[in-house]
This record gives sequence, structure tokens and C-alpha cells, in this order.
Amino acid sequence: MAETLETEIAVRHSNRRKKKKRPVTWSLIKSQNQLIWMSVPLMLYIILFAYVPVWGWTMAFQNYRPAKSFSEQEWVGFKQFKFLFTDDNFLRVLRNTLSMGIINLVLGFVTAIVLALLLNEIKNVLWKRTVQTISYLPHFLSWIIVTGIVATSLSINDGIINIVLMKLHLIKEPILWLSEGKYFWGIVGASHVWKEVGWNTIIYLAAIASIDPALYEAAEIDGASRYKKMQFVTLPGIKATIVILMIMSIGHVLEAGFEVQYLLGNGLVVDWAETIDIFVLKYGLAQGNYSLATAGGIFKTVVSVTLLLMANGISKRLGEERLL
Repeated sequence: MAETLETEIAVRHSNRRKKKKRPVTWSLIKSQNQLIWMSVPLMLYIILFAYVPVWGWTMAFQNYRPAKSFSEQEWVGFKQFKFLFTDDNFLRVLRNTLSMGIINLVLGFVTAIVLALLLNEIKNVLWKRTVQTISYLPHFLSWIIVTGIVATSLSINDGIINIVLMKLHLIKEPILWLSEGKYFWGIVGASHVWKEVGWNTIIYLAAIASIDPALYEAAEIDGASRYKKMQFVTLPGIKATIVILMIMSIGHVLEAGFEVQYLLGNGLVVDWAETIDIFVLKYGLAQGNYSLATAGGIFKTVVSVTLLLMANGISKRLGEERLL
């Protein structure tokens, strides 16, 4: 049964890939000129706010002083980058960013896929929509509100987490969750899951809805259980979506966050809470070292683009879906 279903799914995917792409010709462009003109404002927006500011990257190669004009700035080459890679603070910040980024990536993917699979199995439409609505409502809350809820829940005096754990006799006394660095990464990961899991599930549910119902009928005729249908029909059917979202997420692995770390962090957990974004803010605005802050931002961008291209290349070699 499993081999039959996998073969049928593979044949359908291969037939879809074999479809020839329509070559780009002047007649095709002319027939879509309205869509092209509609995209012009968006292209102008991207150029103005995404590419024009790249000119500011020149500060990373200068000993930048705001009072001086561009021609009067002192050029120092890669001095700022050398300082970054030899500075213990930046290496600590890089460790925190990578760790929290990977935690958010893994937890976000696993929980969203699992929730989508479970929601797909709910047959009561009203209950399914209710659960889905409740799960993605936190997405619309700002991090100010979310961190306030998290801080209140983890409070040592009347926090619900400490109360429940003590009632279950899992701990003997309240824990200072936000005062011990070893808990901070887990708190950040759990906060991201609670806020975004429902929203991330939507795209997987849309991908599941596009799966041919005949595959489920064939699996049911062959005696497949719900778990077998998840394994051999649902997961292979949304594999392309999973791969594409994984590639995009890997490119954002250094986007570990700013608001949650900045708002939940304090002097006791600063060694675990500070990320590259906070580092850039700290040196750029608080200390006025704009060159070093810009160098940190460039490093983050270059690494993100590199990871994206590497993930896309690996996916291409494995014969999976890819972005480029």
C-alpha cells in the first residue's frame, strides 16, 4: 500500500515538473503589460527602501563621523570587521543569535506542521475553525503585549507557571525564570511558538487542501489508518511547501528577534539575551559607533544570503523544490 501511494504521488509530481515553461517573448510581455505596469509602484518601493539605503554600508569601511561630509570621512578598510571577529562580546552575541534562531526555526516548523496535520483530521468544521482561530489570534498581538503576558506568567509570586508546577509537585519552590540565563533561550522559543504557530499553520492547511482527495480514498480502500494517511499521503503532498518554507527560514536564521529579547532581557541574563540586532542598536545609537554597528549589520546580511543560497543549492542537488 505504502509503495503504491508513494509511486502515484511521485508520478504526479514528476508530470508536474515536466511541463515546459512558456518562453518569455515580446508578445508575452505585451499581453501582460497591465500586470507589468501594476508592479511598477512595488518595484519603486523596493528600490527606494531596500536598495538605496545600501549606500549607507560605506560607513562600515570608514571611521564615520556624522559632522563630516562623505568626502571628508576617514577610510579604514576592514578595520571594523577585524574588530568584530576578535571581540568577545560580538562572538557571544553571535552565539546567542544562532542558538535562538535555530531554536525558533526547529520549534516553529515542527509545531506548525503537527498542528496542521491535527487540524486536517478534525471532521467537525465548526470545531476546526474555532481551534484554528484561537491558535492564530496571538499573531495579531504586539510583542509588547506578549512579553507582558510572558513576564506575568513567569512571575515568582503569582505566576501561573510556578503555581501549576508546584501544584503538580514538579518543583518545591518558585523559580526565577527571567533571572537565570539557562532558561532564557527556551522562554524565547516558547514565546515565538505561542505567538506564531497558528499563523504558520495556515499555509500548510492551504497546501493540504490542494491534495487530490482520490489519494485519500485509495489509501482508505487499502486499509490505511489515519496515521498511515498522514505519513504516505499528507506529508508527501505538502513536501514541496515544507522545502520552500525551510529554505526561506534558513535564510532568516539570524533573525532571532529583537523585541522579545530586548523586553524580557535584564542585567542578570544579558549574556544570553543580547542578539546582533541589540548589538547594532547598542553600538550604533547608545555609543555612537555607527561604523561598527553597520559592519555588524552587513555581516548578518551576508551570512543570511549565503545560508539561503546554500540551502537552495542543497535542495537543487537533492532534486527537491527550490527558490532559484
